[in-house]
Amino acid sequence: MRLRLKNKTAKKRADRIKKKQRVRKKIFGTAERPRLCVYKSLRYITAQIVDDDTSKTLISMSTKDLKSTNNLESAKALGKEFGKKVLDTKVKAVVFDRNGFLYHGRIKAFADAAREAGLQF
Repeated sequence: MRLRLKNKTAKKRADRIKKKQRVRKKIFGTAERPRLCVYKSLRYITAQIVDDDTSKTLISMSTKDLKSTNNLESAKALGKEFGKKVLDTKVKAVVFDRNGFLYHGRIKAFADAAREAGLQF
């Protein structure tokens, strides 16, 4: 049976969740190489490092902490700060989980800035 959705926004959200579930079947973070999970809303980007073996969030950071106005610039700033913070905990390599979002725009800017800071993924 096919699910009928009333509006386009609900369909987009449902499609993203399907993509997320498909990707999460394959991506798994360990203690040596934890998962870098990125979520974006209309205003903010949130990133966290998750060890899926113990189901613990090791580091979490958001653009709310940076108080930047431009979305793309704040994504780059968050990537740099987050990369430095992760490297301070002696984690060098991570598995990137884009959370069902396209690797484009703010997600790409965040990932590129995190790579420039020294993270490997």
